[in-house]
Amino acid sequence: MTRYHDRTAAGRALAGELTAYRLQRDVLILALPRGGVPVAAEVARALRAPLDVFLVRKLGVPDHPELALGAIATGGVRVLNDDIVRDLRLRPEQIERVTREESRELHRREQRYRGDRPAPEVAGHTLILVDDGLATGATMRAAIAALRRQSPQRIVVAVPVGAAEICLALREEADDLVCPFTPDPFLAVGAWYDNFGPPGDAEVAATLAAHADADLRPPDSGRAADGPAAVIRSAAYPYNGDTRDLERICAWVGDARLVLIGEATHGTREFYEQRAAITRHLISEHGFSAVAVEADWPDAYRVNRFVQGRDGDANATAALGDFQRFPLWMWRNTTVRVFVHWLHEYNAALPMSARAGFYGLDLYSLHASMRAVVAYLEKLDPRAAATARANYACFDHLGADPDSYAWATTGPHGRSCEDEVVAQLVQLRQQQAEYLSRDGLLAQDEYFHAEQNARLARNAERYYRTLFSGRVASWNVRDTHMAETLEELARHLEGQGRAPKIVVWAHNSHLGDARATDLGDQGELNLGQLVRQVHGDDARLLGLTTYAGTVTAASDWGGAHLRKQVRPALEGSYEALFHETGVPRFFLPLLDIRGETLAALAPRRLERAIGVIYRPETERLSHYFEACLPNQFDAVLHLDRTHAIVPLDVNEGSAVEAETFPTGV
Repeated sequence: MTRYHDRTAAGRALAGELTAYRLQRDVLILALPRGGVPVAAEVARALRAPLDVFLVRKLGVPDHPELALGAIATGGVRVLNDDIVRDLRLRPEQIERVTREESRELHRREQRYRGDRPAPEVAGHTLILVDDGLATGATMRAAIAALRRQSPQRIVVAVPVGAAEICLALREEADDLVCPFTPDPFLAVGAWYDNFGPPGDAEVAATLAAHADADLRPPDSGRAADGPAAVIRSAAYPYNGDTRDLERICAWVGDARLVLIGEATHGTREFYEQRAAITRHLISEHGFSAVAVEADWPDAYRVNRFVQGRDGDANATAALGDFQRFPLWMWRNTTVRVFVHWLHEYNAALPMSARAGFYGLDLYSLHASMRAVVAYLEKLDPRAAATARANYACFDHLGADPDSYAWATTGPHGRSCEDEVVAQLVQLRQQQAEYLSRDGLLAQDEYFHAEQNARLARNAERYYRTLFSGRVASWNVRDTHMAETLEELARHLEGQGRAPKIVVWAHNSHLGDARATDLGDQGELNLGQLVRQVHGDDARLLGLTTYAGTVTAASDWGGAHLRKQVRPALEGSYEALFHETGVPRFFLPLLDIRGETLAALAPRRLERAIGVIYRPETERLSHYFEACLPNQFDAVLHLDRTHAIVPLDVNEGSAVEAETFPTGV
């Protein structure tokens, strides 16, 4: 059950739900005093937006002040309840007298809180109205009504906790409502805080004054006096990958339980090396318990058995043997082999319950996952295995390979295996208690492996069925599956008494928040966005970029790997801007940037994404998109010149279960 330590902690949690509004010039944070101010201050800090208060005073009926005839608010706005005025036959002079009395109090509070600063201009702005909670919603409703009179572009209500029915009702009055926690029964706002003492007037005034003096927003003038590259150079930390650098990154991670580390290509040696170095440090020094990678679940699970000492593979190369689908080099390369060997050796000195794991998040292993489910059931329940074979035989009739299946499900007469894969997952889960009757972590792990394969088969069927519905539909199925798998893994680890602290390896296009890109504008979501929406400040997103060098990639889907030259990044891209700094490698935290640094990075720029296919002849069209980097990631590690990964396999290039071109990331 969610509880907040205090309003500051609640504000930080709420800010994680509002990242889509970060760095937007028209956003204004308005706190309902007094309790809303500490919450709103954290939101304003995180969104790099101005903060002010919006005061609302109830107009009580004469002789019955508990009954509201209307309200007055900041800016001289008055809203009357016409029904109350009419039913009680209130005279204009009565209303004016109450209005004068409450206006004096409102003016006194505004003077106390704001001093000589004028009231904010709200016309044409996106307003985020913040309070510490919603009980009856009366004050928030009055604030919305008052602000509508001043022609804002959009009103967003944001509270850490609220009564479900009140939140539902206010959704009809606001343009958006963000309330991450709606407990039932609700009781009262203060019931969900450990410390709920009201802030005093002096504290409110001090908070507003401090925020007014802070340089949190990019100036309209754009470029810094010495140019954006010089500004970034002064804000960045040169990076050598030594212990000091790794500890700086871990300090940036803080108490976050999920660390998502990206890559700008699927074939750059330095990206793999630095991800591995950071991950080793997080595991050995900071208690992280798992690595989850952009790989198929059953293939990665063979590696997991090896690193935890549960399988007979003789070495790391053998443990990587199930990676047989194009592109083999993505996981069968010398750098991954070194990391897998290290994790095996590191775990060997630990008890089984404390060993770190290696897991896959992707869903291309439709047939391998179905085979894994049947193999699991053969050992425990042969009759259930026969049922699973019958369910999965549906794919034999509609297409032995995923592409054929995708074609078979299209058109008005298309037929799918959706019912069969769903039925198989349900049947497996119904037998969970029986299959887990054996004691020990091994039984739990093996059931979990089977269940994830059954869930993967269900989602893979959906993925291939949507393949010809457009790129966005299939992409969203895939990244939603990744996010679900990550959540299932965290719950599994926690259920075994392990710390659910997980490092994720995947492409930048999966891990950078899609809402900060033009791909998100087209309807795409991704793993990074979904993780942020669920976990907020409990997750960190680290993007890796490069300017030029070499890369291992193919020219066409299913083709042989080639060592290719990576062209210098295009002018107007983040990579070109980073190159201009003259710093060959640097770490740039983005969580707390402000002023000139923020101004240099906030405007959308091009960003490069090279997947397993690289076509330099169509560089701009094939490999660039627009993004707002400070909204996309929490930090960036830039490695200016990089080199191609070294594959373990000299001759490869066949496609077993391929994703449809041209996504390839």
